[in-house]
Amino acid sequence: MDINSARLLASGLAIGLGAIGPGIGIGLLVNGALQSIGRNPEAQGSIQINMFIGIAFAEAVAIYALVVALILMFVIS
Repeated sequence: MDINSARLLASGLAIGLGAIGPGIGIGLLVNGALQSIGRNPEAQGSIQINMFIGIAFAEAVAIYALVVALILMFVIS
């Protein structure tokens, strides 16, 4: 295996494995928020705000994984 193949494999694994966790986390977060809104519709505003903040924090992890994958792909030679 040459360096280019290893670099492409590492970048694919970095973004693939780095996006699984936030995807599952966002799904669980939205599921909990929708169940909470279904039980208490009056609290929809505060639940939605906290849900969007949680989604942003979870998505930041996927963005970090993307940055690492891009560094592996284009910077390391």
